[in-house]
Amino acid sequence: MKRLLLTLSLTSLLSTAHAANRLCVFDMIGNVGEMARASRDFALAMQKATGAELQVKVFTDERVAVEDFRTGQCQAVLATSFRTRAFNPVTATIDAFGAALIVRKGKVDMAASHEVMRLAAQALNSPNAQALVVQGRYETAAVIDVGAVYGLFNDRSINSPAALAGKRMIAFDHDRAQTMMILKAGAQPVSADITNFASKFNNGLADIAAAPAVALKPLELYKGLGTKGGIFRLPYMVVSYQLIIDRARFPASFAPASRQYWLDHFDEVLQAVHRAEAEVPAALWMDPPAEQAGQYAAFFRDTRLTLAEEGYYSKAGLKLMKRIRCKLQSADAECTMPTEITWDEPRAPKSP
Repeated sequence: MKRLLLTLSLTSLLSTAHAANRLCVFDMIGNVGEMARASRDFALAMQKATGAELQVKVFTDERVAVEDFRTGQCQAVLATSFRTRAFNPVTATIDAFGAALIVRKGKVDMAASHEVMRLAAQALNSPNAQALVVQGRYETAAVIDVGAVYGLFNDRSINSPAALAGKRMIAFDHDRAQTMMILKAGAQPVSADITNFASKFNNGLADIAAAPAVALKPLELYKGLGTKGGIFRLPYMVVSYQLIIDRARFPASFAPASRQYWLDHFDEVLQAVHRAEAEVPAALWMDPPAEQAGQYAAFFRDTRLTLAEEGYYSKAGLKLMKRIRCKLQSADAECTMPTEITWDEPRAPKSP
């Protein structure tokens, strides 16, 4: 009997060790979306590379995907940094307001800004970045650039920082940074989440929303723009999807292999972003005057500093991003200032 019980116990342990892990993926379009497709390709590649089997489950409600991960129904989750912040605030801070943006000659240089994101992902995959990617039982196993987040305005007269005063602006209720930025600008936050912000904007309950270009068609955000609106070609941030894993459920080789996989596919994901931005009718873009780019950059920096001092943004994450920005544009005035560098935090890895 003892031998039988031992055999059954060993069999159970082996079965658990080789059981497939579930990867919960947020894709607003569902199973036919770009991120859902890319996740299935990723799962196949990881099984070959590490032996870890992944079952992909796609959610159109990001909150539910993340909650299933938190409660152990999924062993990995792929979602935006707005939601994954709960598991790793350091890597989520990559998406802080203006943290990846490079401003040159009065315009945001998007090619350089995407390069900031690439270098950040590379730095986080270096061996000395463990203090940043590992947070207790969780590890960030990918940072994926999914494009700039642009302001969507229902009236083109909202074309300056002063014009924001009193306007109703969508704020995700799970992201305190958005509410603070809106209040700091003198606007009125309209509470929403990923499931209803588009309907609120499209039905006139808000004057301003924010979204990457890849969301415009699926969420029919052109309706909210109406005949008088436009898209402000000065993004608030570059947003990322982040893959968070429960470290106990994966081999040690998984996270580095995963981060490298998504780095190798960085340009492929970015192509989808470029296609979506190219599909925006030229007449909808609103180009701010050159002097406004610097004003917005300073506003975003002040907001980052305040949120970092309040403990919402990670100082180590902001330090990493500033080092990368200044590597790409050392002549920028911010690179002569100690802000976002002199904090006493775990040492961020040098940018590659």
